[in-house]
Amino acid sequence: MDAVQRFGRVVGVPDPPLDRAALALAAGADPRIDADRWLRELDRLAAGVTTLPGLRQRLFVEEGFGGNTGDYTDPRNSLLHHVLHRRLGIPITLAVVTMEVGRRAGVPIEGVGMPGHFLVRPTGTNRYLDVFAGGTEISGARCEQLFRGATGAGPEVPFGPHLLTATPTRAILVRMLENLRAVYGARNRPADLEWVLRMRLLLPGVRLADVLELATAMGDQGRWHEGARLLEERIPAASVAHAERLRTAARSLRAHLN
Repeated sequence: MDAVQRFGRVVGVPDPPLDRAALALAAGADPRIDADRWLRELDRLAAGVTTLPGLRQRLFVEEGFGGNTGDYTDPRNSLLHHVLHRRLGIPITLAVVTMEVGRRAGVPIEGVGMPGHFLVRPTGTNRYLDVFAGGTEISGARCEQLFRGATGAGPEVPFGPHLLTATPTRAILVRMLENLRAVYGARNRPADLEWVLRMRLLLPGVRLADVLELATAMGDQGRWHEGARLLEERIPAASVAHAERLRTAARSLRAHLN
């Protein structure tokens, strides 16, 4: 069973565990990953923590977790085992660490999928923590500032509670994969982009663009026939407009075989 299949098994249950799912995702980049080792590391980080201040002290002071401001697009920032090893990450993976250590410690933390900058908060509260900035508690005004700075949204775009909702596990995984998709695409790494997109197809909200990009990544590795076949297999269930786009893309891939 390859990493994508293992990931599918983990996320295929009704309420997938975030820690195991994030490690299964990371196995796409490193199939030799020892998930149990990193689950034990999360256990160790939670030992003796009983309060939110204690959680913040443990992770961001004693253990030194922080945002990788020097190389934000390093793909290791999106792979949980590397984040646990290097103590560096981006907002969403640092959030996963915080949520999973908090869960083990009996300090429930939920992810807040604000566009542009992932946050966390104690479950059911309006207290927001910026884990990329050392677990600092921030105001609603600071949340808006981060949102507008990250997205470029102007004052005509309303900001409010609708952008600060709790994010379920599968949505967190989708966002982690989208980050890797952007990183590997920018670095022209089609083999890595392929496993990311194959995992993406196992989660809700799949778009036609996801399938087309996966086929292109396969073609970029010289596997034009496989890419074309992937597209053609989806034609019977597609709408008329989508079916035509799938046929056109499949023909384009097969043209490389002539």
